[in-house]
Amino acid sequence: MKLALVEAERAFDIEEIPIGAVVVKGNHILGKGHNQCELLKDPTAHAEVIAISAAANQLSDWRLEGCQLYVTKEPCAMCAGAILNSRLEQVIFGCYDEREGCCGSLYQLCADPRFSHKTAVKGGVLEEPCGSILTSFFNSCRKG
Repeated sequence: MKLALVEAERAFDIEEIPIGAVVVKGNHILGKGHNQCELLKDPTAHAEVIAISAAANQLSDWRLEGCQLYVTKEPCAMCAGAILNSRLEQVIFGCYDEREGCCGSLYQLCADPRFSHKTAVKGGVLEEPCGSILTSFFNSCRKG
């Protein structure tokens, strides 16, 4: 999660919503990313999607079986869909998102029995620093 926080700081530095993500398998980092929606003018350029794409490219396979995704904020519906579609084994996230989170808060897409694949979810890992960077970012936006 600490590496995902480094990615979130990169997003903060370029005035993106500071969310970072890292895909790992064993002790190997396969992909990492941070939000780049504003930079790329792309609504799908969320940290999770970028990290998943990088990992798939690294493995030359869209199936990320046996891999874990660490992300600083609970994934949204789009990202939860990407998590399921990529067959990730587990998603570990920092702070909860009561307004848009789809890995436990609003919905639990990753464990929905109607889907053919399920992804284990663990939330609240390094929750305070993951939430603090978001609070700092939005506070700075309000001042500017």
